Amino acid sequence: MNSNRIFLSIAIASMLAACGCNRTDKSESDNHLVILHTNDTHSQIEPDRHDMGGIARRKVLIDSVREADRNVMVIDAGDAVQGSLYYTLFGGEVERKLMNALGYDVQILGNHEFDKGMETLAREWKQLNAARLSTNYDFSGTPLEGLFVTSLTKKFGDKTVGFIGINLDPAGIISEANYEGVKYIDGIKAANAEAAKLKDEGADIIIAVTHIGYKDEPGYSDLDIAANSKDIDVIIGGHSHTVINPADKREGVPTWRVPNAEGDTISVLQTGSSGVNLGEIDINLDTKQVKARLIPVDKRLDNRLDPEIENIIAPYRNKVDSMRAKVIGKSPYEFERKSPEMVNLLSDFVRMRGAELCGKPVDLSIMNKGGIRNSLAAGEITQGEIIDIAPFDNSIVVMEIEGDDLLDNFKVMASQEGQGVSSNVEAVYDPSTHELNRVTIDGKPIDPDRKYRLATIDYLAAGNDYMEPLKEGDILAKSPEVLYKILIDYISAGKLDKLLANPDRKQRMSAY
Repeated sequence: MNSNRIFLSIAIASMLAACGCNRTDKSESDNHLVILHTNDTHSQIEPDRHDMGGIARRKVLIDSVREADRNVMVIDAGDAVQGSLYYTLFGGEVERKLMNALGYDVQILGNHEFDKGMETLAREWKQLNAARLSTNYDFSGTPLEGLFVTSLTKKFGDKTVGFIGINLDPAGIISEANYEGVKYIDGIKAANAEAAKLKDEGADIIIAVTHIGYKDEPGYSDLDIAANSKDIDVIIGGHSHTVINPADKREGVPTWRVPNAEGDTISVLQTGSSGVNLGEIDINLDTKQVKARLIPVDKRLDNRLDPEIENIIAPYRNKVDSMRAKVIGKSPYEFERKSPEMVNLLSDFVRMRGAELCGKPVDLSIMNKGGIRNSLAAGEITQGEIIDIAPFDNSIVVMEIEGDDLLDNFKVMASQEGQGVSSNVEAVYDPSTHELNRVTIDGKPIDPDRKYRLATIDYLAAGNDYMEPLKEGDILAKSPEVLYKILIDYISAGKLDKLLANPDRKQRMSAY
C-alpha cells in the first residue's frame, strides 16, 4: 500500500470515529447492506433551536458511511416536508433539491406530502432522483399516475433485497381534496401480498418502508404489520415520530425487535423527527443478522460541511431570514410546542377569533395538538416564528353542532389522549382505556339535545384528525385568512398580550 493510500485510509477512519461511524473494512463488507434512514424530517433544513439536526450535517454522515461501505442505501420514510418556512414559501422545492444532493435511493410519501395538493406534489416528485415507492396506493387517473412503483429489488453480490412501501389510510388524516382519486389498499394485505411475491421471485430479504406509525395508530401500525407478516425482515417506519434507539435497554421504551406471525423476531426502526438523528441498519446478507443504531446529528460535524449544500440553500434563505427577522410582539414566557400552555393559548385564540367571525359568543373551541408545529421562545416574537408554529393553510370556522355529536367528538379526543379546548371546558378520561369519563362546558355537562357554537379550524370541521363527528355540524362563519395570518395580526395588535403574560398550564383534558 503506497503512502497516499495509507493517508487516505487514516483520514477516513478518523472521520468515521469522530462522527460515531465505526465501520467494517470495505473488503469485509461485501456481504453487508448498510441502510441509512430518516423519517418525519419536516422541512428542518437547518439545525433546530437546540442546535440539533440540519441537512448539511446529515450529508457529512451519509458521505462518511458511503466512503467506508460498499453497499449503502439511503431511505426516507415520508413527511420530509411541512413544518418550516422553507416549505410554506417554496412548496417542497428546497427539500427536493437537497434530498437529491444527499443521494437518497428510496423515498415514500407521508401524509404531509399531500398538504399543497397533488399537482404540486407531482411537480416536485417528478424531479426526484430516488426511487418512488408505494405498494398500497393506486394513483390511476391522478396527477401522480406513473410516478411510483409498487416494489423494488436490488442485487448485492449474490443476494437480492426487496423493498415495499406502505402508507396510511388517507381518510381522516389528509384533506379529501388533496388526495381525490387516490385509491387506498389495505396496508397489511398489500404488504403480505407484495412481500410474498418478491420472495417467490427470488428475493432473500424484504424491507418494508412505512409511514403508518409505530403502534396504537388508527387502522394499523408497524407492530401490526410485523405481527401479521412472515416474509418481512425489517420495517423502517415513520409518522408517529417515535424514537427507537436500539441502545436504550430501559424497560418501557419502544423495542426494535418484535415477533412476526411465525414467532420469528424482526426489526422495526424509526428515528424520531426533525432530522435530529440518522438511523443506521447493518444487515448481514448471509445470516440476516441485523445491527442498528441512532447517530445524533449535531455540531461535531460542522467542520466537514459540504459547500454544495450551502449553495443550494442560500438563494432561499434570504426570504426565510427576512420573515424570521420581522418582530411583531413579545412574550414574557416560553411556550413549548407540546406543553399545555401552548395548546391552551392556541385554543383560546381560536375561540376569540370565532366570536368575532360570527358576532356572537362562542360556547367553546377545539384545536388539535398536531396543528402546532413549533415552540414560541421567550422574548421577541417574529412573523416567521408564528408561521413555523402554525404553518398549515387552515382557516378558523364557527359551526353549530348538536350536543350528542359534540359529545361523540370528545370521546374521539379522549382516545387521542386529549386535544386543545378553550378555558371554559374541562374533560376527564380514563388513562388505561382512554374512554371519556366526563366533560363540562362552563361547569355544566354537555346537553345532548342542545345546539352549541363551536370554533375550530376547517381541517377538523371536515372530520380530519379522525374527528368524524364534527362533520355533522353546520358552518356559520369562516375566516378569509389562514390561521397564521390571523395569529400574526392578533399579536401585532396586542390582542394576545394578556394570554402571553399569563400562561395557563392546566391540562384541560386530563387523565384520571
